[in-house]
Amino acid sequence: MLKKEEVITKLQNGDLDDAIKELYVTDDASCQRERYMSVINGYADIFGDAEELALFSAPGRTEIGGNHTDHQHGCIIAGSVNLDVIAAVSFNNENIVRIKSKGYPMDEVSLDDLEIHKEEYDKAISLIRGVLKKISSMGYEIKGFNAYTESNVMKGSGLSSSAAFEVLIGTIVNNLCANNEISPVEIAKIGQFAENVYYNKPSGLLDQMASSVGAVVAVDFKDNDAPVVRKVDFNLSDYNHSLCIIDSGADHADLTHEYAAVTEEMRLVSEFFGKKFLREVSKSDFMANLKDIRKAVNNDRAILRAIHYFNDSDRAVAETEAVENGDFAEFCKLNRESGRSSFMYLQNVYASSMPKSQAVSLTLALCDEILGDKGSFRVHGGGFAGTVQAFVPNDMVDEFKSKIEAVLGEGMCHILSIRPVGGYRLI
Repeated sequence: MLKKEEVITKLQNGDLDDAIKELYVTDDASCQRERYMSVINGYADIFGDAEELALFSAPGRTEIGGNHTDHQHGCIIAGSVNLDVIAAVSFNNENIVRIKSKGYPMDEVSLDDLEIHKEEYDKAISLIRGVLKKISSMGYEIKGFNAYTESNVMKGSGLSSSAAFEVLIGTIVNNLCANNEISPVEIAKIGQFAENVYYNKPSGLLDQMASSVGAVVAVDFKDNDAPVVRKVDFNLSDYNHSLCIIDSGADHADLTHEYAAVTEEMRLVSEFFGKKFLREVSKSDFMANLKDIRKAVNNDRAILRAIHYFNDSDRAVAETEAVENGDFAEFCKLNRESGRSSFMYLQNVYASSMPKSQAVSLTLALCDEILGDKGSFRVHGGGFAGTVQAFVPNDMVDEFKSKIEAVLGEGMCHILSIRPVGGYRLI
């Protein structure tokens, strides 16, 4: 760590501007300098002056292809974005980790107590405890630290603020206590462990992988313990398009059962074949046994969701190939097909228990009306509420944003860039 005064001097003198510009895909570092000064001052307000400090960042992510395929060990393509959660961190010489996130209560975890606390399910403290437990079990000695965080990854945005938070904690501990020996892929798996086991949410590995590895990645989760990850060169400026994430205004609250049902229903189909995941079942066997599967599972939605999985996992591979071949038109065609499949078969655009609340459906309809046959659009991330992703021609961006926000409200359409790196220590 550097002396606090040195950190501030480097920020204010512009010594970190080149790193900031690359990290946030911008020509102007001033806004991000202010954010980092804000977390330094926030740290001082909460914990008092620290003699030494380190600054960290972990990005949100955008799912480009492969909707709800990761938890079935399928294929995806995803990328990190230039929105992130940042932290000012210092050792506290205690056996305690304290993390204060702006706008939220202090979370405090004793390093003597890293077991599961069921009363912490669905709370941020469970993610902290889970990450610390996993890294500790890998043989690393974790030292107590204080951290103050601020985030511009909108909660409930589909950009996975939770994965960014998990990756941030993993990156902090990796740098401060593990000699930076833990790979980005392993940090992603640690985050998933915390979310599955300590937070009690049955998620796949897509969110954490995209946040931790950074840039655009194609991932094959056939072996979840050793996923095949490769970076993909995908520069939207080469195709004169921009990435827009649209906040539909819907709330993710109380929808955990909807997300869990996707996994549970896909499992009904895989278990018909005596398998744990749909990746272990061939589509041809699935289609050949469809009548018997339908009778056995007595759940038509489960069958539709399995159809989505088989097609969208393959489609994610095809989207990656289209990008690598420079065929953006084919990519957009496949991306739209993925969106239609999510709506028709996966059925994660609105909650079936609340058929009158269809903010995401309405947002998709607006995109369809505005874009026509240009670009592409689809439900983004877990679905049921939250956001829509659109790839918009640059000459339409202003019109697109204006028309979307005329209905949904000002500030609901976010124009983002793909960030080139994942979890990161700025200084």
